[in-house]
This record gives sequence, structure tokens and C-alpha cells, in this order.
Amino acid sequence: MTLTEKILARASGKAHVEPGANVWVNVDVLMTHDVCGPGTIGVFKREFGKDAKVWDPRKVVIIPDHYIFTADSMSNRNVDILREFVREQGLPYFYDVIDDPNGHWQFDASRGQTKAQYGSRYTGVCHTTLPWKGHTRPGEILFGTDSHTCMAGAFNQFATGIGNTDAGFILGTGKLLIKVPETMRFFLEGAMQPGVMAKDVILHVIGDIGFDGATYRAMQWEGPGVYAMNMDDRMTIANMAIEAGGKNAMFPCDQKTLDYVRERTAENGTREDFEPVELDADQKFIYDKVFDLSKLEPTVACHPDPGQRRLAKEMSSVQLDRAYIGSCTGGKTSDFLAFAQVVKGRSVKIDTFGVPATTKVVRELKETQWDGQSVWNILESAGVRMTENASCAACLGGPVDTFGRLNKPMKCISATNRNFPGRMGNKESEVYLASPYTVAASALTGRVTDPREFVS
Repeated sequence: MTLTEKILARASGKAHVEPGANVWVNVDVLMTHDVCGPGTIGVFKREFGKDAKVWDPRKVVIIPDHYIFTADSMSNRNVDILREFVREQGLPYFYDVIDDPNGHWQFDASRGQTKAQYGSRYTGVCHTTLPWKGHTRPGEILFGTDSHTCMAGAFNQFATGIGNTDAGFILGTGKLLIKVPETMRFFLEGAMQPGVMAKDVILHVIGDIGFDGATYRAMQWEGPGVYAMNMDDRMTIANMAIEAGGKNAMFPCDQKTLDYVRERTAENGTREDFEPVELDADQKFIYDKVFDLSKLEPTVACHPDPGQRRLAKEMSSVQLDRAYIGSCTGGKTSDFLAFAQVVKGRSVKIDTFGVPATTKVVRELKETQWDGQSVWNILESAGVRMTENASCAACLGGPVDTFGRLNKPMKCISATNRNFPGRMGNKESEVYLASPYTVAASALTGRVTDPREFVS
């Protein structure tokens, strides 16, 4: 069996499963956030009763992160709905934006968008919070009410996005009926050359198979190129499985995985026991292809979908209005460090916005020193508009006062993960997806730029 099949077999109590089979699986973690959480709660109470209790409080993780730092009253209300439910149910894993369990969230627009407005428990984007706080464990089942839940596949976990109805059912039963997906294997060889990042790998692959090329399939990543990658690189690739239509992404478990997970479960007091699934010699794939990482070049996904692949070096005529770095796939500390490598000692030519994925990233950028300066200061000195309010922000548009949102027709190069029309705001805008290196180089020139002009 493939890695996905082995996890689904175990979770359904079966010795073996085949693609296409429908199986009931026991859920290890359910995650929801401020956009889908209220709807999920509504379904749960409607179907199981006003006073019903969730199946297991320690398996529910609630993370406000999407429409947080906005004066929109309905968005603020959503966070209050989550807090009330957490209080009713006694849920321990709620990463609230405020510290008062009986309080109400209200963003203070008069204080501006760049200075921190959150309490001690707030974390930021759900998909980066989950691994940071020890909720992603090898061999387990994770469902989340967000399409990019597939990012946790980097940790040898079956992780996928679901709707509010399925999530409400899980809250009451701890189970879900799943069709076992076929598996596509992407075997990575060679080493990435200077200027090339994990984002280029996934953009190249999506361009190869199309933005619907993995529809309801598991994308399994193997090979020496995979084992050479750190966990942030694997998360970047797994995050965008959904951009190819994938049901989930799946990586093998190695020592890097174990070290990462054990450190974070110990640090946060989350459950430390887990059982990875190992690779079989006789796996069956619907698709199997080898990719040589040494041959990849900086890549851009062009408007209007992630499958529109072009090389950055071929796009120097495309003039830009904005650059953006942030989100679950592009707002990790390593992403900002790569960005800072390029802009250090230089100045951006276009409006450039930086939104760390988590409050931990904010802290690390302020604490990391290069030549006597914090990386945070290096970014601001280059003209990057940084915010301490870690969140999804403009990655998915949001209310009009969202930091970095495209409120008029613009051309934006972004380290985020999705570029369908209207994704970052105005429907007439064009969003170009690229690595932090490429976004940084393009911010310096005001046009789509191959970062190898700056990275040797």
C-alpha cells in the first residue's frame, strides 16, 4: 500500500484498503478557524443538540487567523462565537486573539495595522500553528475546515480540507467516511541550485500536471531530493497539493520529521505517542515521475491559476505594482530569511508588504541578528511594510481594510499559494505566484525578475 492507503487502513481498522473504497476513519485531530468555525458549530448544534458535547475535547483545535485584524464587526463577532463555544465545551486548544476568556474581540483601527494587537495565546495562521504547537503527528488523521490543511502531509500525516457539514459530524462522532484516493508519486533527485527554492519545485510540478492534474489524488513525495529538504521546504510543497486539485500530500517520515515533532510535542505538552507509516516496496501508483531538482529554475505561476507556469527569466517585461510575502506557504521564518538575503542593503522599488505567518515568526525575525541588525530592521530598512499582526491577511482578500489587500486592479507578485481572480482582493488584479527569492528580486526592480541576478 501507499503511505496514504496505510494510514487510512489503520484509521478504519482494516488490514488493507484499495483506491476507490469508502471507509469510515477515526479522526485524530479536527481543526477549524474563524471563517468556518461558526458554521461548523451551527451544524454540530443543529444535528446533535443544543447541549451536545464534542466527541473528544483534546482532539479539537480552534485557531482564529483569517479575518482578524479588521474593523469589520461581523469578522470580529466570529471570533467571539468561537470563544463562547470553547468555554461551553471546555476545549484546551484554542489560540485566542485576546486573553480574557469572557471578553470580546474588537480590532482597534486607530492603532494602525503594523503594531501588535493580540494576547499571549494568539498564534497566527492555522496551518503553521498546527506543527508549531505539536498537533501534527506522523501516521495520524487530521481534518481541517480549510483547503490548505494538506500542508500537514509534510509530517507523514493524512491531512485534508473538509466542509462545515463534515466538520460538524466529526465534532459529534469523531469519524468520517472517506473515499481512498489513488496515489501519484513524485520522485525527486538531484539538488536545488542557488536561487531555486521549494516553492519553485511545487510550481514546476503543478505546471507539469495542471492545476487539476491531481484531482482527488494523493501526491506522494519520495527520493533523495525529499530527504535533503528541511521541514519548512516539505511544508511549502505539501501546502500546495490542493493547487493541483489534490486530496492530500504525503511525505515519508525520517529523522528530521521525528526531531521536529518530538521537540514541539514536548514543548507544548501535546500528545507525544504516534506511529509513522513506512514506505512499502510494492506500492501501486496511478502516476509516477522522476524530477531532477538540479534542472529546475526560478518559476512563476501566472494569472489566472497556479498551473500557468513560466520561468522568471522569461518574464522581465511584466511590470508590477506590488510585492507580497506571507501566508501559510510563504510566511515562515525561513521564507523571510531568504527574502531578506536579497533585499539586505537595497531598497524595494514597489509597495512591498510582509505578513509573518505566526507570532513566533515575528519574534524570530526580531531576534535574529545579521551584522548587528535584526532581520526585521533589515526588511524595514529596505522599505518592506512589515506587520506584527501575524495572520492570513491579504492572501485571501478579506475585508477592504485588510493589510496588503489589493483594493484596485494591480499586478502583484506574491509568495502565497493561490492566484485565481479575486483571491487577494480586486477581481481585475493579476497575481503572480513565486518563491520568496523571486518576490524579493522583483520587489527591487519593479518587474518580474529572476533572483539569480541577486543570489549567487
